[in-house]
Amino acid sequence: MKEFLTRSLSGILYVTLLVLCLNYEASLIALFFIFGLICLAEFNKLIQLKSYIPYLIFILLYGIFVYWQLILNSNEGLVQATQILLVLTIFVELFLIKDLFSEKTIPLFSTKRFILTTFYLSSAFVFLILITDYHENYNPNVLLGSFILVWVNDSFAYLVGKNFGKQKLFEKISPKKTVEGFLGGLLFSCIASYFIATFTHTLNFNSWLVLSIIISVFGTLGDLIESKFKRQANVKDSGVIMPGHGGLLDRLDSIIFAAPFIYLFLRIFSYVS
Repeated sequence: MKEFLTRSLSGILYVTLLVLCLNYEASLIALFFIFGLICLAEFNKLIQLKSYIPYLIFILLYGIFVYWQLILNSNEGLVQATQILLVLTIFVELFLIKDLFSEKTIPLFSTKRFILTTFYLSSAFVFLILITDYHENYNPNVLLGSFILVWVNDSFAYLVGKNFGKQKLFEKISPKKTVEGFLGGLLFSCIASYFIATFTHTLNFNSWLVLSIIISVFGTLGDLIESKFKRQANVKDSGVIMPGHGGLLDRLDSIIFAAPFIYLFLRIFSYVS
């Protein structure tokens, strides 16, 4: 009972802080800057990278693509640079998916550690902020809807998997995840997309439906990839900052991995609409 209360209070505090900061662009940028540094510290510990360089790269990327572009309202030369960053990020994430299914352990040679901290983690926080500004006007509802879809997917994947799950999804990495749980999370995310489309007045239902599929699929892959990193590091959680939940990276791993794909879809949607 005590553990449940601790977990609930910790989760409520996290959600409240996020929702409150979503109302103001500057506060959200500051919050995700702090979140990014914490997640980077946790990830560096998982991959045993003892260097200050990833922090400098994160500050540089965040300063250029977020602060300079949004706060200073100057995107000269940054449109093309953002597209290059997006391509590199998705390329690295696709390689991580390949490593998840084809390698017993994810190779972590020196150069790859820096590539991962840059294009798997740091750039993800850039795209999380850019999602709110995809149509050149700050609109936090798209990002909030994306977080809600992650929470719905995780919650119902757990509930359906616990009650009806029989076939393991990826037993060597995450023994509790099941195919039935994944499909249940996907189904309820698709249902939730209708209500998000109805009440947020951002994107149409078809777009939110596609986003729910993107978030469920890539969010689950992101969760599995982080689980593989933790298994390689022989730890249960990425950190201890959130009592009852583990580390902040444990809470954000799904949205972090899905963020570049969400942003890519939004850019395509803005071009064709």
